[in-house]
Amino acid sequence: MKILTLTLTLMALVGIAAPNVSAGSSDYLPASDKSAPDNSARNVRDRDSHNMLPTDQSNKPEDVDLTRRVRQALESDNNLSIDAKNIKIISSDGVVWLRGPVKDAHEKVTIVRAAREIAGARNVHNELEIANQPKND
Repeated sequence: MKILTLTLTLMALVGIAAPNVSAGSSDYLPASDKSAPDNSARNVRDRDSHNMLPTDQSNKPEDVDLTRRVRQALESDNNLSIDAKNIKIISSDGVVWLRGPVKDAHEKVTIVRAAREIAGARNVHNELEIANQPKND
């Protein structure tokens, strides 16, 4: 009986002491914004088995190093936007795929040039897109 009383007392104390924290949907989106981002077209495109995805990144040390060196080159370029620095860089068997949105054509050229200097011109697949510009499929 003492154990039951003690257990109930502890449960009551924990219930009182535990903060009442809950994250509602309004914590993340303004009340007026009920829309979800529509990136359905990108999601459909990424399901295509011909597209390289980050999960296709090779774990071979030379491929990991290649990806690291391209990423460092982009990170060190202060003229690139945050979007440009956050593109997907995927390396497999010495070949680099560049995917994602960039601000403009200049950023696209800058990124491809940097990747080609590191991996070689024939070893870079450019799948970069200029943001807010429809892709010609």
